[in-house]
Amino acid sequence: MAGAALGATTALTAALPGIAHADEVAPAAEGAQPPAAARWSGGTSANGWPVLEEAKAFRIEGSGQSVRLADGDAAVILLHVARRFHYEVDQLRAGDVTGHSTDRTVTQEYESNHLSGSALAIRPHAYPAGVNGGLYPRELVVVRDILAELDGVVAWGGDFGTPKESHFEIAYRPGHPKVKGVARTIRGWQDGPGNEGAGTVDAFDSRRRRRAQAFAPRTA
Repeated sequence: MAGAALGATTALTAALPGIAHADEVAPAAEGAQPPAAARWSGGTSANGWPVLEEAKAFRIEGSGQSVRLADGDAAVILLHVARRFHYEVDQLRAGDVTGHSTDRTVTQEYESNHLSGSALAIRPHAYPAGVNGGLYPRELVVVRDILAELDGVVAWGGDFGTPKESHFEIAYRPGHPKVKGVARTIRGWQDGPGNEGAGTVDAFDSRRRRRAQAFAPRTA
């Protein structure tokens, strides 16, 4: 979870004394009681991105769905996550993906990242906070491959102390070299001949599996 807690404020911690930070990882029991809600009062979200009053809607390629995200590198990276989920895990349907929100009610610090448009949730009702083990093994292979491919720039809620397997967020502050580098790579795939990027990947390739397995301990 390198960088996932960068810029985290104390706004929610004061309201929820026992809240888990993004860099504190501990197992959570399946079927745990939903955590209490509190109001996020900071001007930045937990990962250091500025809170937005509104955010642009972006189409998720191939799905017919759209999601509101912070324009620029955050949108480029998170849309790549959503595309890969759509192509490799399951078809996205209406209401499956949520991005930017103006609702400051959160149950965990990391949920504040929706306020800055630097996080998205894929099927949050199916994979709520406090519950793990919701993904099938093949789906988990894809998720781990995405995280390794993006070199830790995206953090997954399934690795958090209070897990939320629907949650994906930018793990570094705006302008961080790793954020800019990964976004540049994805743009290159999109502008290239079409043989790289979402829709062209085999997450079960032995070399990719080894990379993902080696990468997982650094984020979990």
